[in-house]
Amino acid sequence: MSLEHELKPLALGSAWRQGANSLRQAGVEEADADAELLLLYLLGISKTELLRDWRDPFPKAKLEAWNGLLERKRAGEPVQYIIGEQYFHGRAFEVTASVLIPRPETELLAEAVLEIADRLWPAPKGIKPTVLDVGTGSGILAITLAAERSEWRVAASDLSVDALEVARRNAERNGVGDRIAFIQGDLLTPFLMGGTIGDQLKIDILVSNPPYIPSSDIPGLQREVRDHEPHLALDGGEDGLNPYRMMASQLRRLPHLPRVVAWEVGAGQAEEVSNLLRASAMWNEIRFVNDYAGIDRHVLAIR
Repeated sequence: MSLEHELKPLALGSAWRQGANSLRQAGVEEADADAELLLLYLLGISKTELLRDWRDPFPKAKLEAWNGLLERKRAGEPVQYIIGEQYFHGRAFEVTASVLIPRPETELLAEAVLEIADRLWPAPKGIKPTVLDVGTGSGILAITLAAERSEWRVAASDLSVDALEVARRNAERNGVGDRIAFIQGDLLTPFLMGGTIGDQLKIDILVSNPPYIPSSDIPGLQREVRDHEPHLALDGGEDGLNPYRMMASQLRRLPHLPRVVAWEVGAGQAEEVSNLLRASAMWNEIRFVNDYAGIDRHVLAIR
């Protein structure tokens, strides 16, 4: 559905309204917000500028591009992939089809890690932790922690070479490119005793947001996720717990057991993941952090 005849005489506000209506008719759930993001991206302006110029004419030279953006969104492509960007914890991150789109609930994991680490490694003592982010994807956790605590040593790993390239670019973009080591490998394998860098890195804090969707649930996911986000970063095996089983079994084979393990989990998985951690080592405390919907979304083990 083209808006060419409808948009020629329209102001920016009317272009947004008709674009949102076309997305809504195509079954897009967040039609208003997505149309606004696409319009801001197309025009290269801020929301404040859009509101200020609400009655200005829509530029005819951008009509074909506008229709193209709307068509991609109507076909189910996530708006973040279309514009190539998503914000996380107040910072802009590049996102491509090689990485998951950052979710707001993962910000709560970063905040919980910062709070616990500040208690375990108080600033005046001068001892700073080393953090490993496993399955870093776009790099949101590693980069956020490095940016928030400039004295920490941070490493980030991923099985996907393409994802690591996105994470490297995001680290440079956010001013921490020289402070994060990027390692390609499967879960904790590179960091085990005898691994490629196992004897070189003492991990104090292990964070991860691994794949946790059960394989059989993937066909029923929202089409934006199912058809566009990388299945490598979604599929957690038959029950969604394979990455946690593997990492829990690998913990004792690290040169040093981390003092903090902080993992994001799927709905209904927190108790099972906490049991895996209890079986792997002795912890002083295992706690859950709820997401914005009240679901136990993060499991943190502390010793």
